[in-house]
Amino acid sequence: MRIAYGVLGYGQGHATRSMAVLPALRERHEVLVLAGGSAYEAIRTEHPTVEIPCLAYHYARNGKRSLWLTARRAVPFIRDLLVRGPTFRKVEVTLREFRPDVIVSDAEMLTHWVGRYLGIPRINFDHFGVVAYFKPPMRFFDRFLKSREVWVYRRMIQNPDRVLVSSFYDAEPARSGVRLVGPMLRPEVKAMAPTEGEHLLAYINNGKHLYTPRIEQALRKLDCPVYVYGVPRNGQEGNLEYRPRSNVGFLEALASCRAVISTAGNQLVGEAIQLGKPMLVMPEDSMEQRINGMALTRMGLGMHLPRTNISAGVIRRFLADLPRFKGNMRLCVRDGSQEAIAALETFFEELTNGSAREPRSHVGA
Repeated sequence: MRIAYGVLGYGQGHATRSMAVLPALRERHEVLVLAGGSAYEAIRTEHPTVEIPCLAYHYARNGKRSLWLTARRAVPFIRDLLVRGPTFRKVEVTLREFRPDVIVSDAEMLTHWVGRYLGIPRINFDHFGVVAYFKPPMRFFDRFLKSREVWVYRRMIQNPDRVLVSSFYDAEPARSGVRLVGPMLRPEVKAMAPTEGEHLLAYINNGKHLYTPRIEQALRKLDCPVYVYGVPRNGQEGNLEYRPRSNVGFLEALASCRAVISTAGNQLVGEAIQLGKPMLVMPEDSMEQRINGMALTRMGLGMHLPRTNISAGVIRRFLADLPRFKGNMRLCVRDGSQEAIAALETFFEELTNGSAREPRSHVGA
């Protein structure tokens, strides 16, 4: 079977989730990956990958996500989708030449929009779907935001034929045709033998905007080494060691750290649970990450708080509670990779009836 696999290029979670299932899919099927941004850089060395543009969130000077900047800078991209412009046509040609039987997309808009236009069955596989297609616990304020964010999200992914969601916590489905599996664990993560060193690992997604002076000051006041990832700096500054992006180096630092201080991406939480590393998370300005932070605290795996409340004292209180967090983590280890492969294979069979498909023709195509 031919599978086109689209990956959103914002942040590392989309890429690492995809890399957890791509090796198994490539053993059984012919797979072409389409990705942009950081996902393209992470995946292209291991899998055949076509580079495509991607949307990204943009931030104001105060580090908060700016809906205005994000929307304004997305206008050319959205216009191209709506009028089937040059980027749309480039992806259309790629898919017509590859002739996929099905598309799997990790919230990647181009593959969803072009795939729908060509009549190719589509599966969306990400984490945000837990908000759109399930019923996770959330705070009262986020219930008002949910309808807006879910409306935008569903327009992005264009009503896929099937939905698969990876999550470190469970939630009740809100409709049929959806399935929830555990965290996606890459083979490299499962091969790691965790140890406990002296250092903490700090990962700040989009650290250019979110690594604030308050966070830096809190980390500097600790009496232990801190390896910092996601920030556009390199080298040693006191107890802080700024490290460049590296899949292997990051996993080695994660497997040997005492604990993790980070934003609240689902993928990193799943890997930290696997390696027994408690987390102090500072959710980004998004409903999805706030829900992740609440779930982490509810499950007794760590703490969550706004980044404006971070301090060395808070971190020390978190570190004092590591034995309890670690005990709870041992009960929550779950590898959703095989669950995801099984679910995808079931969806493939349901959507293609076991037979190959050709992209449909369009007048003027």
